[in-house]
Amino acid sequence: MNHRFQHERPALLLVLATLGLMGCLSLAAGTMIAPWFVPDYDWVSDTISDLAAGSDEILMDVALYGFAAGLLAVSIAAAHAHLGKTGWSIGTMSFAVLSVVVVIVAARNEYGDGDQGGIVIHSYLVYGLGALFLGGPLSMTAGLRSAHPGARRIIIGLAIVWALTAPLFFFMPTGIDGIYERGLGVVACGIVLTLSYVFYARARDIA
Repeated sequence: MNHRFQHERPALLLVLATLGLMGCLSLAAGTMIAPWFVPDYDWVSDTISDLAAGSDEILMDVALYGFAAGLLAVSIAAAHAHLGKTGWSIGTMSFAVLSVVVVIVAARNEYGDGDQGGIVIHSYLVYGLGALFLGGPLSMTAGLRSAHPGARRIIIGLAIVWALTAPLFFFMPTGIDGIYERGLGVVACGIVLTLSYVFYARARDIA
């Protein structure tokens, strides 16, 4: 066995990689199924947050919890198969924090809609998601350079797309911000899936 794999457990990495995949599938399923239960929902103009509020919020909430579990799985896998130095550690912690942020988004029913009944924090959570989905993956690219150069290039490419497109969400007309947000979700899932594949590949190579 290669010395660089000696501390890694293939079964654990495989389970965590699978959870990362399932987290993305959960998010995708939620965004496809929940709209059928929300009256007058518009895929183009209404956001994912609109699905997570109201009488049928549980459907999207569960999907977001699943995605949060996938993010946490990626964080644990990254900590287990530590491929870098400080940058990798920052990325590992970023995914852990991302999972917490997504849970808060799902659990809290305030979406910055002008409701004065509580503290409006949704916008700040969205800012956090934007920053963490950029900084976290980028900080891990040095660790991917030698063992997983293909994944490194994909992560850099997705991070560039995220950096260019995520800030524009706040300036999107309300008539199209829903479909734009889904596009950002695809980029985020692409990042998670790429890292999940890295951990799957390491589990396969160890076995």
